[in-house]
Amino acid sequence: MGRAFEFRKARKMKRWSTMAKIFTRIGKDIVMAVKEGGPDPDNNSRLRAVIQNAKAANMPKENVERAIKKASDKDSGDFKEVIFEGYAPHGIAILVETATDNNNRTVANIRSYFNKVNGNLGTAGSVEFMFDHSCNFRIHASGLDPEEIELEFIDFGVEEVFIDDDNILLYAPFESFGEVQKELENKNFEILSSGFERIPKTTKPLSRVAQKDVLQLIERLEEDDDVQNVYHTLEIKE
Repeated sequence: MGRAFEFRKARKMKRWSTMAKIFTRIGKDIVMAVKEGGPDPDNNSRLRAVIQNAKAANMPKENVERAIKKASDKDSGDFKEVIFEGYAPHGIAILVETATDNNNRTVANIRSYFNKVNGNLGTAGSVEFMFDHSCNFRIHASGLDPEEIELEFIDFGVEEVFIDDDNILLYAPFESFGEVQKELENKNFEILSSGFERIPKTTKPLSRVAQKDVLQLIERLEEDDDVQNVYHTLEIKE
């Protein structure tokens, strides 16, 4: 299996522990998608993908419809996607994706989290190159062969395909999202969910004591309402 498989396995348990924040994050994704491409999912591929993710997360349909309606109001607020980069203690690279309606607040909060653990908030581009920006799609696995799916979609940018929780996951570079999404829809595959991830090119193991220092920062970041995702180069020991 490739790096995407190992990355997915490592993050799975963490993801389930933070399900309480999923609806809030999806709500922000809906707002940004509607502001960017309009409220009609048939004509807005980004919104279509977010709605699929909402369904996968068991977000009530009425919540989704209410969020779309609210975002359609031209006077409603918008969220800006901002990336923060830096280093946790012990030289572990950290990349934080945020969606904020108050950049000054978010900058102050993120900086304070790094400072409290003697980390360093860096400049744009300081650690982003350490991660591969990828997209992923989840489809039903019933009756399908992952190897055949990989061959079928390799020309559209798909680089890795594997079974995950009785479904099939397809991974491709970030810029291939539109092509893969379009081809899956053209071939009538039901997309259960899709998204973007930053997979570390290399990871660094630490002692359990040092690892605790890094996890303290990651947990503080993930608890912030403006934070959508936190990526790092720590090789976590269970």
